[in-house]
Amino acid sequence: MGDEQGHDGGTRPVAVLTCGPAGAGKTTYARELERQGYVRLSHDVEVRRRFGRYGRDTPFERFEEYNDAVRPVVKERLAELLRQGRDVVVDLSLWRRADRDAYKAIVEAAGGRWRLVYFDVAPEELRRRLRARRSRDDADAFPVPDELLERFLAGFEVPAGEGEEVVRPAAP
Repeated sequence: MGDEQGHDGGTRPVAVLTCGPAGAGKTTYARELERQGYVRLSHDVEVRRRFGRYGRDTPFERFEEYNDAVRPVVKERLAELLRQGRDVVVDLSLWRRADRDAYKAIVEAAGGRWRLVYFDVAPEELRRRLRARRSRDDADAFPVPDELLERFLAGFEVPAGEGEEVVRPAAP
């Protein structure tokens, strides 16, 4: 981007790193940024492109295997886009601090600036949203069974003191 301004008014490209459980609103947020000119990167999109849709073309039991296969592709694409001066939104859960730190390091090494946006949504609301998601058939409606959500929540490392911005849903 040279001296051109990034989406947040700076001169370096921006990578927005989303963080939060399934159903928290990360993809909705990422799609909005995409409409504003950011490039959206997502493991779910890349898995679907390479292997098909979870639960339809690919078994849930191979979730980790598929994510492991696309992880380096997404990371390299992130670095490449930032080196080109493009603003990026990384539409991932980033449920471990080590993963968040790794993505921050990629962004900084590629000359970008990062924003970590954490979606703090109560478990009951996540369950409600995920039940509604399972009834949809759109491409980004990754169907998360309750047992998978419970495992995810049990291992989720909530960001604290990492420079995060916290987003909470409005009260109904």
